[in-house]
Amino acid sequence: MMITRAARGLSCERKPYAIEAHNGATIRARVVVIATGAEYRKLQVPDLARFEGTGIYYAATYVESQLCGGEEVIVVGGGNSAGQATVFLAQTAKKVHLLVRSDGLADTMSRYLIRRIEETPSIALRPHTEVVALEGSDGLECVRWRNNQTGHIESANIKHVFVMAGAIPNTAWLNRCVALDEKGFIKTGPDLSREELAAAHWPLARTPYLLETSRPGVFAVGDVRSGSVKRVASAVGEGSIAISFVHRLLQHE
Repeated sequence: MMITRAARGLSCERKPYAIEAHNGATIRARVVVIATGAEYRKLQVPDLARFEGTGIYYAATYVESQLCGGEEVIVVGGGNSAGQATVFLAQTAKKVHLLVRSDGLADTMSRYLIRRIEETPSIALRPHTEVVALEGSDGLECVRWRNNQTGHIESANIKHVFVMAGAIPNTAWLNRCVALDEKGFIKTGPDLSREELAAAHWPLARTPYLLETSRPGVFAVGDVRSGSVKRVASAVGEGSIAISFVHRLLQHE
């Protein structure tokens, strides 16, 4: 039986766990797989949706790197994911403009990535800067950005913008039923500390399975999970692994 409902709460003090749906119904289950994903932070500019997939990207993979080979590109963000994307794209792009709102990278990025960025001539770091406009007909053709210190606006004929400004996990509805990391993503398996398991009153002699949370029989997969690689193929693989554990639990525990 398949029930399609939006969840707004999870009660996990005892089994069976209780999932509260938005229509007021309560769904009880011995095993729960959380795959609610994350919402990626987006540029606050007009017509953004029109260019998503045709110039605005939220991942920098081999496919995207080939699309922009020999061209200028923009990476937005100051964290490690933005740094990794910048260094990766610099291998094929003519120039990479790294736009950050802050005055630098020291507080948000690892020293290794900062050094790689500083040592790569084709990377231009632009602090205090944000994208203010996107232009194009069939796809992205021009980008305007503003230096928030000086107010100066520049434009360039750039067709590829990689938004790596982080993500907000869809975990608020869990009511902190399971252990989360400092950014709100769900911790699983070996990432769970003894203290976290003790705080959750982990009742079993065994440790949590690979994708199991701090509650026995509650699993997390995909973008909502702490430490996931934020790729569709990986999320599908995690889902398959989690289901194998689900079968084990239902049969033996």
